[in-house]
Amino acid sequence: MHSAPCVLSLLFVLVSCGPTEVVVPRPEAPAHDGVHSFANGCFTMDAAAPGSTNTRWLTTDELGTTFEFTATDPENASRLLLRAADLGTYLLYDADGRYVVFDVPNGAEMAELPELPEGEAPVASLRRRITLESDLTRLDDAFVSPAEWDVEIAVSDETRLQLRHRATGAYLTSDGTLVSDVNSAATISFYPATGCAEFPELTVDAEGTVDGAAWEDGDVYGFVETHAHLFTNFGFGGAGMFHGSPYHRLGVEHALPSCQQFHGPTGRRDLIGYAFSGLGGELDTDALIGVFITGRTPEFNHHPEGYPTFTDWPNAWNSSTHQAQYHRWIERAYRSGLRLLVQDATSNSVLCELISGIRAQPRRYSCNDMVAVDRQIEETYALERYIDAQSGGPGQGWFRVVTSPADARRVIHEGRMAVLLGIETSNLFDCFLTPREGFPDCDANYVRAQLDEYYERGVRVLFPVHKFDNAFSAGDGDRNVGQIGSFINSGHYSNFVTDCPESQAAFDNGGVVFGGLNMPRANYDDPAPNDMSGFADSPIGTLLPFLDAFGEPALEGQYCQATGLTDLGETLIREMMLRGMILEVDHLPRRSYERAYELLVENDYPAVGSHGRNNNGLLYELGGLSKINLGRCGEPGVPGAMGRQFVEQIQFIRDHGGYPAEGFGFDLNGFAGSPRPRFGENSGCGEGQENPITYPFQSYRGDVTFTEPQLGERTVDFNTEGMIHLGLVPELIEDARRDGMTDEELEPLFRSAEGYLRMWERAERRARELRPD
Repeated sequence: MHSAPCVLSLLFVLVSCGPTEVVVPRPEAPAHDGVHSFANGCFTMDAAAPGSTNTRWLTTDELGTTFEFTATDPENASRLLLRAADLGTYLLYDADGRYVVFDVPNGAEMAELPELPEGEAPVASLRRRITLESDLTRLDDAFVSPAEWDVEIAVSDETRLQLRHRATGAYLTSDGTLVSDVNSAATISFYPATGCAEFPELTVDAEGTVDGAAWEDGDVYGFVETHAHLFTNFGFGGAGMFHGSPYHRLGVEHALPSCQQFHGPTGRRDLIGYAFSGLGGELDTDALIGVFITGRTPEFNHHPEGYPTFTDWPNAWNSSTHQAQYHRWIERAYRSGLRLLVQDATSNSVLCELISGIRAQPRRYSCNDMVAVDRQIEETYALERYIDAQSGGPGQGWFRVVTSPADARRVIHEGRMAVLLGIETSNLFDCFLTPREGFPDCDANYVRAQLDEYYERGVRVLFPVHKFDNAFSAGDGDRNVGQIGSFINSGHYSNFVTDCPESQAAFDNGGVVFGGLNMPRANYDDPAPNDMSGFADSPIGTLLPFLDAFGEPALEGQYCQATGLTDLGETLIREMMLRGMILEVDHLPRRSYERAYELLVENDYPAVGSHGRNNNGLLYELGGLSKINLGRCGEPGVPGAMGRQFVEQIQFIRDHGGYPAEGFGFDLNGFAGSPRPRFGENSGCGEGQENPITYPFQSYRGDVTFTEPQLGERTVDFNTEGMIHLGLVPELIEDARRDGMTDEELEPLFRSAEGYLRMWERAERRARELRPD
């Protein structure tokens, strides 16, 4: 009699409740050392709603196109490599080489996600992507990859974590959607696992631990690179006119990709590289004009492939427009003894305006020199964070930006590399020779304010002038592309004369290539006779009226700039001295160079000549420092020939009372070339070269062993390829040793970081003594 009601009740319960959800009890949260400790680790990931202990692991759907939190067993979960993109920011990279990406449909922007009405489907989902777009592929400087995730401590459970989507600022939920309310964010955990894919990266090909050991007398150990341009790719409008970056948040595939997007399939749109390789031989005005009209080189230039193939580049001695200082290559040089590196921000607004103006290549932002400088300063600090992120957290990396010699000494004694910020560009502080609309008046007060601003940002090294005439000085006197560029930059004709002082000149000497552009003037800062304000919009149209002048013959003889430092230029140098800043003198033309040394002597202040000039030893007498590179060719039967010039230079420094040390100044990424090979068809040496590099070999100090250098999918042969990137400095030094240069003769190289710091300390000491307060 009572059984029917019981059955009906049971049926009612089953119908009303539906299927019962499987409850998966959540494991205890794994211990970790903070949000920075997951870098390059292999994990599975689970997620639960706030306050819930019912969890699911991230896995893929049946089609393998999306990720979802549906796995009830960690054995069935996706294996995720957490690759740091920045401090606390990660790429989630699965075992099949796919990324966890929160996609926005139809390319819509989601700056902020609205709360969805109940029952409405999410506007996006967790997708598996094998390739990623970037700021460069999109030519969008504001683009943020949807594959980047900030790892944070969960607000609802301090033992767990939460994921914040960097592109949208929203938080991941346990059902795989995003919400803007942090209180609704899923609590997640990363569980150590095995079976992850290896993230794409270049190898260092060096084994051993770098420590902070010093010389017996207490001097810091290591050599200095006095003149580097790590981030030239952020000059020239920030697109691909100079191609390849020292790093990218998304990895080497985005830092060193094919240059085809910018240089074309045969490299013919690489006009800057073509120009700086001598226009294929002798300077030909007709060829130059033809190249810039068509926007293409006359014939095949180079193969575009980057990582992992690297068919034609990097090649620092043959290609001026491809990255030669990727962070893994810098690290390899650091392991060989590089302890101090001067990172000079650089660009060239005229070349950028020319190439973008003729539509040969695009740009991401303004061609202005100081825009490029600002970006390169920012990116240097970003690289420091990136290396920190790979190394375990803030301050843990080997790459450290320093702002004082004491700071640099501490960093080097810790066994790391100190990085000094500098600026080498033509229109320093936007102080043009011919004032431009929209820019501040460049007077003494403005210069002081700019020095204070960039000093606060960490800049300690300045070139008052680079290629072109500016408000501080006549340009350095470069005769080729620089002569045309200076004409465009200011609207003034060239100002070369034959009445020249005898001072050393790195650039300000010899004949005048474009003789028709040379019209010396009485007053350096007279109003410009030519209006170049339309050049950026119409380069060819602006230059056409001067076509006949370009075609006139060169002027033979010894010419130099007619003027030197302006009053404002002297103010700049004096104000630099009051701040203890480091003055680079080698791009000054002859008359400016002479006057700068008068100011240096007057104030007993040191300087740096990182292009190798020393003013007949006066630089060393003042406590300054220059650079020298090792010779490249051995001489049969003459041991140590490759080090002869270096040994003689060290004695010259001693004779002039300087600290007997000299470092490198490769000027990589600065259109300056690098050491060529000793062997093979590209060698500049004669017959009879002996003792090629073999592997393994040890560093000068013996703490690191170097193995054969790999470049993605290929092996580099230093003997026949030369120093194609900075990471081959160990081979360059070992080459000199195998040629017979003794460790005693090489010791001044490995004391050159000490030499630079002594110069810097002297500058700071003199600044304190010179300041009126």
